[in-house]
Amino acid sequence: MYYLKESCRVLLVSLLLLFSFCHTVSAEEDRYDLVYIWDKDLDKVLDYKDTLDQLFDEKTAEKLVLVGRDKEYGVIYDRNGSARSVATDLIQHGEILRKAGLDEAYAVKDKGYHRLYNVSYGLGSNLEVLKKSYDRIYNYLGKGVGKDLSIIQISENNYCLIYRRIGDRQSTSVVARRHAKKLRRQGISTTIIAENNEPVVFGESSLLDESRNDNSVAEATADSLPEVELKQEAEPVLSASKEVIPVIRDVPKKVVRSSEKSNTSSVIVARTAGTTAFEQQVEDLIKQLRRKGAIAGDETTSWVVYDLEKDTTLLDINANQSFQAASMIKPFVALAFFHQVKKGKLQYGSKSRRYMEAMIQHSNNNATNWVMKAVGGPASVDHILRTEYAHIFKNTEVTEYIPAGGRTYKNHALPSDYVRFLRALWNQELPYGKEMRRLMALPGRDRLYYGTPIPQGTLVYNKTGSTAHLCGDMGILAPRDKKGGRFPYAIVGIIERESRADNYGSWVSSRGKVIRQVSTLVYEELKKTHQLL
Repeated sequence: MYYLKESCRVLLVSLLLLFSFCHTVSAEEDRYDLVYIWDKDLDKVLDYKDTLDQLFDEKTAEKLVLVGRDKEYGVIYDRNGSARSVATDLIQHGEILRKAGLDEAYAVKDKGYHRLYNVSYGLGSNLEVLKKSYDRIYNYLGKGVGKDLSIIQISENNYCLIYRRIGDRQSTSVVARRHAKKLRRQGISTTIIAENNEPVVFGESSLLDESRNDNSVAEATADSLPEVELKQEAEPVLSASKEVIPVIRDVPKKVVRSSEKSNTSSVIVARTAGTTAFEQQVEDLIKQLRRKGAIAGDETTSWVVYDLEKDTTLLDINANQSFQAASMIKPFVALAFFHQVKKGKLQYGSKSRRYMEAMIQHSNNNATNWVMKAVGGPASVDHILRTEYAHIFKNTEVTEYIPAGGRTYKNHALPSDYVRFLRALWNQELPYGKEMRRLMALPGRDRLYYGTPIPQGTLVYNKTGSTAHLCGDMGILAPRDKKGGRFPYAIVGIIERESRADNYGSWVSSRGKVIRQVSTLVYEELKKTHQLL
């Protein structure tokens, strides 16, 4: 009944807007866009845009543009349409936003704000040539640029190498001129290019991942395999799940760990019982953040850190407590798919690769449902994980497709399951592991490295997850050490609340910052003991 009333309210408001526009404005004189958010915090706006990218279809998401005005940033739907057409969009977008628990958009005249710009170092159709330029620029310009250097795809066969500055035209031009002076001897010129939400195809971790020496048997790539063949059948029926989650007490729950070691990732290797000084530091930080209101009373957290080099647990807070999986389940879906490819039951081609990249890099829900359907549905994914990889997944449940609006609350996993998966991924124990590592290294706004002071040059494989109940990230960080090597560790951070967040966008952004704070604390502690840069 609530949703029926809410839908009627949205429809009534939209019709009133349509009536007002059509009777007071000449469509020939004014054009309109939709606005979703304005805020002074660029990170918050970027997080919000990531959420919108997941909600809307690809055609709509392509028109979501970052803009600026005064000292604020915003996300608009660059509709540039008539009053009548924009009013229609308001109705359609309003329903999608309502289902996701986000604030409604509103229409504004196509003026009063400006485009944002990035520094460009050249474009062309040869991606490999741009990768070589990327390597040179990455090493030459150093840590001030490296984290935000990327290659974007601006058309079907055209790419551009950019420093994603997201600034106004004047200040970005100043930076471009400064970089041009530094790169003159390298024969690289610069200019500026508008931020247009183009897909990022190559970034820092892509470069570092390509340079990683796995010493493993070469695996077939998507380019060498035919398309995946799916039977023509009706699309899966996706129904929204009830917005209920188990009540979780706000007390860290210690668990008994097995002392049995295994080369098949069957357990998390034991460490000394009791709370370590490292765990106490993290718990003290969480208590401090609770006192400040950064973590609410009905929110439970889990933090796990695992030394992949020494094969031991460094930090365990609620590692064996079940949490919603949200989008962090998606690498597990990829594993089930690749298992079927290895068995010869599916084939990994260019089409399935696009869906896989959309699922992992952009957390696209439609792509996820496509991959799930290819495997045979959630039940088939769950069966493969439970039977073929039982040594990894002790209590992971895949029971639903991603519902409309992204309200996926039924899929669950243990934080320790993520760690066992990441351990197997790093140790090359998974089918098509090289491709999964490539996918998880694709550029994105992770909550473990991006936006932290962790030094440039850290290799990152990760997957974020968020709903109105949960904000999390799980991944591998491999920072450089002073000896020229890398120290790899798995890290999982999860914050789950009992009640739905009133303002989903703000809540996810603020909890993302908490995860970044804990990840920073973890790095600083490991820096002391492992001679990290």
